[in-house]
Amino acid sequence: MTKTRPQRLLALAQLSNSVGDGAYYTTSALYFTQVVGLAPARVGLGLTLGWAVGSLAGVPLGRLADRRGPRGTAVLLALATGLAVASFTLVRGFMPFVLIACAYAAGQSGLAAARQALLAGLVPAGERTGLLARLQATLNAGLAVGAGLGGLALHAGTRAAYLAVFVMDAVSFLLCALLLLGLPRVAPVRLRPRGGPGVLRDRPYALVALLNTVLLLRLPLLSLVLPLWITSRTGAPAWLVSTLFVLNTAAVTVFQVRAARGVTGPASAVRAVRRSGWVMCAACAAFALSAGFSPWVAAGVLVLGAVLQVVAEMGQSAGSWQLSFDLAPADRVGEYQGFFGTGVTVARTLGPLLLTWLLVEWGTPGWLLLGAVTVAASYALGPATRWAARGRVDEEVGQPVRVG
Repeated sequence: MTKTRPQRLLALAQLSNSVGDGAYYTTSALYFTQVVGLAPARVGLGLTLGWAVGSLAGVPLGRLADRRGPRGTAVLLALATGLAVASFTLVRGFMPFVLIACAYAAGQSGLAAARQALLAGLVPAGERTGLLARLQATLNAGLAVGAGLGGLALHAGTRAAYLAVFVMDAVSFLLCALLLLGLPRVAPVRLRPRGGPGVLRDRPYALVALLNTVLLLRLPLLSLVLPLWITSRTGAPAWLVSTLFVLNTAAVTVFQVRAARGVTGPASAVRAVRRSGWVMCAACAAFALSAGFSPWVAAGVLVLGAVLQVVAEMGQSAGSWQLSFDLAPADRVGEYQGFFGTGVTVARTLGPLLLTWLLVEWGTPGWLLLGAVTVAASYALGPATRWAARGRVDEEVGQPVRVG
């Protein structure tokens, strides 16, 4: 796929955001606890409340992007999110922290939906998944750079260093807004006379989104579950945690575009998700087996599991991107993307509690159960996609959407 100017600007906007967010994610927890003085439990509660509000805000903000135009909406939401990040530097108590966390999460969720609607208006349907793969690779590269910058702030350990990270993240959203402003305008859409009732009453699409959320339960594995598993259930060295994280980030950066090349429609998307389900099941088996070996053998098995996991991640991501666009009405892309995107928020909110109990507490049976559930959800996505596609007409060729 040859990059056009809009695609380059979308990638640069993604890179700007991800560098700032990488630094923010690395330092924010310690800033709120050590500098602001909030108890860790209160920080966790505030962020959970914030992302809960953010998940609810995605649909109405996505609908706003459809009705008022995705470029202007995305620019305003980028500015609003940057303002929220900057406001964190003024927090001195729990309630202001919660309110700003809600504003931040709502801005992030709405911005993601508006950018997806903007992408849909600027990029032909057959090129969207490939571009999203490039954007995901850019995202991971930016997060890695940002995490490195955040590490410098952690090493300094001063209030000024932490504040510099928040200012940098706020500026990254300002730069993102300026880059998005340079994109061509996408006209607002009008509801078709016989348009559907909206995503909240579209049960087939909701089922596809729900199954995708089940598949996204893997999200807390690298950041939470595997560190706990490695240090409490295996003899592998603790530094392997960072190695697996770098491995995942580098693999997505290098191979995500290649993994998405074969995904061009609903049929190939369903096949990609099914394959990823089996690969993820194999990864779960490898992680489970790592508890029964000597330290270096356990490390090798864990690396094998991490490789299988990232292969599954890239296949599932490509398939879900394709389905999220192909099954959404052309006049409700922002609204539908806002809803589909809540799967990430739900997985990140419920996943830590569920997977810590299932995998760290229960052990090997929990890993095997997670693998089985992943395979079941990946196969259920096929009938759910056919249900969602039934009766809908592809607007470009005038034929029913085909699903394998």
